[in-house]
Amino acid sequence: MKIAIVIASNNKNLALAKKLKNIAMDLGNETQIIDLVEENLPLYTPTTQEKLGIPHKVKDLHQTLTNSGGMIFVAPEYNGGIPPSLTSAIAWLSVSGEDWRGCFNGKPAALATHSGGGGQYVLLAMRTQLSYIGMNVVGRSVLTNGNKPLNPESAQEVIKQLVRWG
Repeated sequence: MKIAIVIASNNKNLALAKKLKNIAMDLGNETQIIDLVEENLPLYTPTTQEKLGIPHKVKDLHQTLTNSGGMIFVAPEYNGGIPPSLTSAIAWLSVSGEDWRGCFNGKPAALATHSGGGGQYVLLAMRTQLSYIGMNVVGRSVLTNGNKPLNPESAQEVIKQLVRWG
């Protein structure tokens, strides 16, 4: 399966994404990390869209996600919710064309976080939002923090679920 790993923060979440990429590749999948921090998309507002139109980076991101068979979203918890980089990217994608849902609808998604807090709130928020836009979010998630390192066997099972749903 071609898996897009979308990360919404650098540092420990980027390190987690790289570990998940290696696990997915070891299981025979093709992967690509999409670092939303590096993409540096402008904050979505209708006024910004009116001034800029749809940025080329958003069109490229739409194409990349459309061509993926599934996605892993890796994001830290920001005040009990989703980081602005991910929310804004989804907002941009939602106005990026006539079939913006084509890059999400019916595709499997897995969730992961490395959070300074518990991490459960961001997993719940991502599950809710991604389900709303048509993704099939697998039941298990990857949750790591300062007291809970990555369990590679558990991460393998999450990725296997993602691939089975794809």
